[in-house]
Amino acid sequence: MNKAIVAKNIKKSYSKGMLALDDISLEVYKGKVLVVMGPSGSGKSTLIRTFNGLEKLDSGELDVLGIKIDSEYDQRKIQKIRKRVGMVFQQFNLFPHLSILDNITLAPIHVQKRTPKEAKDYGIYLLNQMGIESQLNKFPSQLSGGQQQRVAIARALALRPELLLFDEPTSALDPERINEVLDEMRRLADQGMTMVIVTHEISFAREVADQVLFMDEGKVVELSSAKDFFSNAKHERSRRFLNQLDK
Repeated sequence: MNKAIVAKNIKKSYSKGMLALDDISLEVYKGKVLVVMGPSGSGKSTLIRTFNGLEKLDSGELDVLGIKIDSEYDQRKIQKIRKRVGMVFQQFNLFPHLSILDNITLAPIHVQKRTPKEAKDYGIYLLNQMGIESQLNKFPSQLSGGQQQRVAIARALALRPELLLFDEPTSALDPERINEVLDEMRRLADQGMTMVIVTHEISFAREVADQVLFMDEGKVVELSSAKDFFSNAKHERSRRFLNQLDK
């Protein structure tokens, strides 16, 4: 199967009558990048958090890497998905009392039962790829925000995921630090990593997206190729949003 994610009619509500996700259907192909855009509160983060079981569905069906989940929320299936799907959050969520290298090796050793040497060697390789190998013995508080987010990406990659989810990974960063994180994500896209990215970074989205999903009020307003979306968005709501971002 060449589809990484298939969502069919998924719904999620937080309070009566308020649908965070309203009948969402989509497909993400392996080796492709889906960028999710939309105004604040449109359901973007809720959507991608359903892809690794951080949010439970009210109804509908999800197939993530061939593992099917629905409103039953089978914990064993969720665990299987989490072993194969990495996630990078807005906040870096690093363990403050662990060194950078230990932050990266913790899950491979405990979740995937890799040997400490194997986990450490791969962790150093990833930090080297991110250009922060010299920081490996430091603690998170000693790093800049951009460096911490690169560590968070390395930590997600340490589990050798088949799919990576990014939830506004640059929104907590100083403007001058944003590009160093986007550069790593560009590199991953070039390497063919399957990614779903929630972002407001429009020029970056133009560069890396294969498809764009535009959401508003928990609904899919538009799902199209990046080329079509950025050059000729079909919906007035999408065009208004893009005009605001371009200013």
